[in-house]
Amino acid sequence: MHGAQAEYTAPMRSIGFILNGVAQRADVAPGQSLLDVLRNECHLTSVHDGCAPQGQCGACLALVNGQPKTTCAVPAEKADGTEILTLEGVSAAERETLARAFSVAAGAQCGFCIPGSALRAKWLLDRNPSPSRDEIARAIDGHLCRCTGYVKILDAIELAGRAWRGESVPEPLRDGGVGARLERYDSAGLTLGTHKYVADMSRDGLLHGALVLSPHARARVVAIDTSAAASAPGVVRVATAADVPGQRWYGLLYNDWPGFVAIGEEVRCVGDIVAAVAATSHSAARAAAALIRVEYDVRAPLTDPERALDADAPRVNPQHANLLSRSVIRRGDADAALAASAHVVSGTWQTQRIEHLFLEPEAALAEPHGDGIRLYTQGQGVFDDRRQVAAFLGLAEDRVFAELVPNGGAFGGKEDMSVQSQTALLAWLTQRPVRTVLSREESIRIHPKRHPITMHYTVGCDVNGRLTAVRARMLGDSGAYASVGGKVLERAAGHACGPYRVPNVDVEATAVYTNNPPCGAMRGFGANQAHFAMEGCVDLLAARLGMDRWEIRWRNAVEVGDVFSTGQVLEKSVGIKQTLLAVKPHYEAAVAAGHAVGIACGLKNSGIGNGVVEWGKARLVVEADGTVSVYNGYTEMGQGLLTVLVQFATEVTGLPASVFRPRVDTTFALGCGQTTGSRATLFGGRAVVSAAQKLRAALDTGASLAALAGQVFAADIYIDDTTALGAPGTRVKTHTSFGYATQVVILDAAGRVDRVVAAHDVGRAVNPALCEGQIEGAIHMGLGYALTEELACDASGMPVTFKLRDIGVLRARDMPAVEVILVEDAEPEGPFGAKGVGEIGLVPTAPAVAGALEAFDGVRRYRLPMKDSPAGRAMSVGKVKRAATTGAAVTTS
Repeated sequence: MHGAQAEYTAPMRSIGFILNGVAQRADVAPGQSLLDVLRNECHLTSVHDGCAPQGQCGACLALVNGQPKTTCAVPAEKADGTEILTLEGVSAAERETLARAFSVAAGAQCGFCIPGSALRAKWLLDRNPSPSRDEIARAIDGHLCRCTGYVKILDAIELAGRAWRGESVPEPLRDGGVGARLERYDSAGLTLGTHKYVADMSRDGLLHGALVLSPHARARVVAIDTSAAASAPGVVRVATAADVPGQRWYGLLYNDWPGFVAIGEEVRCVGDIVAAVAATSHSAARAAAALIRVEYDVRAPLTDPERALDADAPRVNPQHANLLSRSVIRRGDADAALAASAHVVSGTWQTQRIEHLFLEPEAALAEPHGDGIRLYTQGQGVFDDRRQVAAFLGLAEDRVFAELVPNGGAFGGKEDMSVQSQTALLAWLTQRPVRTVLSREESIRIHPKRHPITMHYTVGCDVNGRLTAVRARMLGDSGAYASVGGKVLERAAGHACGPYRVPNVDVEATAVYTNNPPCGAMRGFGANQAHFAMEGCVDLLAARLGMDRWEIRWRNAVEVGDVFSTGQVLEKSVGIKQTLLAVKPHYEAAVAAGHAVGIACGLKNSGIGNGVVEWGKARLVVEADGTVSVYNGYTEMGQGLLTVLVQFATEVTGLPASVFRPRVDTTFALGCGQTTGSRATLFGGRAVVSAAQKLRAALDTGASLAALAGQVFAADIYIDDTTALGAPGTRVKTHTSFGYATQVVILDAAGRVDRVVAAHDVGRAVNPALCEGQIEGAIHMGLGYALTEELACDASGMPVTFKLRDIGVLRARDMPAVEVILVEDAEPEGPFGAKGVGEIGLVPTAPAVAGALEAFDGVRRYRLPMKDSPAGRAMSVGKVKRAATTGAAVTTS
C-alpha cells in the first residue's frame, strides 16, 4: 500500500551495543533501522529523520565504530556489538566548541540538518584539524541543507578547526539591536540537537498516526474496508471521512481540499488521504494502515493544463471550474508599441515543477485540552491552522489552542494543511494525544509545489535600447487544489516586466486545475518564473542592439517616480540601480578576463498587497521571572524572524537581548495570516517596535521590570492601502514595498558555475549575518532551479522519483563561491528601514545562469532546468530524466 511501511512482524532479536559510552540492549525486528532504535528506544533527538530509508540527507548521522553512518539506512541488527557515538555523547568541551563555531558563523538556519553536519565536522577535524574549504565541502557531501547554501556551514567548520588546533574561537555576539550580528535565537540548541521539533515531542499515552494515500491521481472511491486495520495489534482508532464531525473541506482561499476523500467521491491527486489510523506505536500504525483496503474505479487523469481549459475537459475539482484564475494587466497600447519598435524579440519559456524539500517532513501533535484540542503545528500560519482544524472538528475556534513549533524549513510548502486536521481528529476521537509524522515520500506527495509555468513573451525596444512594450501570456499548472495558485499567477503577472520601466504592458496569467500534485506557494511565488522569461528577452534585445548586457539593464532600471508593471508609481526605496553599480566592477573584470558571464536583475514584493488587508501584531508580556515574552503572529522557519524581532525590541527598549523570549501561539488574538510574501519582518517588526516603544515609555517612568510584571504591551499594525490588480481608480499601489537585486554568474573554462556575485537592496540589514545567510541559501536554491531540480511526474500524475539526489538539490561540492553585497536603501514603511529579503535571493539567479551559458556556448536556453548544459552536467545531482515515451524514471550517471 502506497504511503505505509510494513509492520515489524518477524521475530524480535535482542542486540547489544555501546551508546555514548553506556551499554545498551534493545529488541529489534528485521527491517527496523538503527535510527528508529536511537530515536524511539533510546530517545535521542540529535539524530533526525529527513529521508528514511534513503540515507541521502545526513540528518540521522551517528558514528558507528568510529565511522560516519546514516542510521536510517543501517539495519538495527547490524548494530549488535558496535560502539555508537551521537552528539549527545561528544565531550562537553567539543560540544561547546561546535555550538560556538556555528553560532559565530551563523551556520544554522532552520537547524534540522545541523547536528548531523556538526558530528561530521567532529569526525573530520579529529582526523584533519586543518582541512581546506574544498575538503570540508567534500566531507559533508552526504549532508543536505536546504537553507544555508552551505557557505556558513563551511565557515563554522573552519572556525571549529581553530579549536581543534588549540587556537581560540571568538565568542558569539549575545546582545545587540538593529545592525548587530546577534547570534540566532537558540543557536546552540539547533546545533547540538537539543531543540525539539514536533517529531521530537512526546506525551504520556501518546498514540501514533498513520495515513492511507491514494495511489491514483484520479479515481472514484468505491469502498473502504477498515476492518482488518481496526483489529490489528496496537490499533486504537481508524478514521475516514465518515468520522469527521465538522467541515471536511478546507483551504487557504477556497474550501476545495478534503481532509479525507469520501466513498463515492473522486481522489484528485496521489496525495489525497482516504483514511487514518491511531495506534500505540509508529510501526503498528503504519502496519495497520497497510491493511486498509480501498476499492477504486480508476479513471484517466487530466495532467495537461492546456487540455484542462477545453470545454469538454473533465472537471478536476467539484468546488471550482478548471479555470482557477486569470490575472490581466493592460497599460498603454502594447500592440502598437511593438509594431513601432526598432527591435522585437519573442520566445516561449518554460519552468518546471519544484519540490520544496525542506529537511523536516510534516508533523503535528494534538492532545485533548479542556473541552477542546491543543495543537502543536509547524505550519506557516498557526491561526489559519487553528481556523481550519476547528472547522474540521466542528468546534468554535476558541476551543482549539494552536502553538507553533519552529520548523525545519518551509519555503512556502507549509502554508497549506498537511496532517494537522487528521491528527487533531484522531486525538478528538480517542481523547488521547496523537502525533503524526510523514515519511519523505508522503511529504512529497501531499504538499503543494512550485508552479510549472509556460510563458509566451514578446518584448520591444527603441534604437537606444529603451524598452517599449511587453506582451506576455502565462499558463500555470496549479494541480488538484487551489492552494494559493491563483495568487502565484497574479504575482507572476505583476512581475512580468521585471525591475524595468515599460510604458506599454499587455499581460495575462492563467492558473488551472489538473490531476497533478497541487502547486502553491514557494520562495519567489511566481516572480522567479516571470524573471526567467523577461531577463531572457532583455539579453536577446542586447544582442540585437550589440549593446552590453549591464548597460541595457542600467538604461531601463526603474527609479523613484517610475511605474511598476502593475501601474504602481514607485515612490521610495528603489535600490535596483545601486545593486547594478555594486556588481559592475565584478562584471567588467570577469568579462575583461574572458570569462563567460551572465547578469540578471530582479525585484520581489515585500508584503502580499494586491488589495489584501494585512496585519502586524505583537504583545510584549513582562513575566514574573524578569523576562519579556515577545508574542507575534508569524512563523519562525529558519529565516531568523524570532532573532530580528528580539533585536527590534532590544533596540527600542535598551534592555539586553537575553531578556526577551519570542513565542508564537494563540494565547492572544494575533492572527496575521500566513508567513508569506516576505512580510514577517516588515509588518511583524513594525508591531514589535510599536509595542516596545510602549514598554520603553513605562520603563522611563522609573518602573522596573519587576514592577511591571504581568503587564501586556500591545500593538496591532493595520495595512489596508494596497489596491487589487486592475482595481478601478487613478491611484495604484499593489504592494507596500519591494526588494531589488542584481546577480552576476561567472563560469569557469569548462562551463561550470565558478562564482556568483549578488548585490541586494535589503532596506536595512537588521542582522547582516542572517541577511547574508538568507541570500546565500536563496542563491543555492536558485542554482538548483536553474540547473538540476525538477519533480517530474509521469502520465499517471505520480512523481517519477522520491530520491533526494535525483530531485536535484545541490550538495556542498556543487556550490560555487558566493559573494553577497548588501545595499541599504531604507524603506520608510519598514521597521528601521528594513524590508523582506526571504524570496528575492533566487529571483535573478536562473536567468543570470542562462545568460552565462549563452556567453559560454552561444546557446540560448528557454527551459528549466538546464540539465543538458555544461553547468548542469557538472553537478553531482539531478540525474533523473523522464523517458520520452513512457514517462518512467531514468537515472543517468
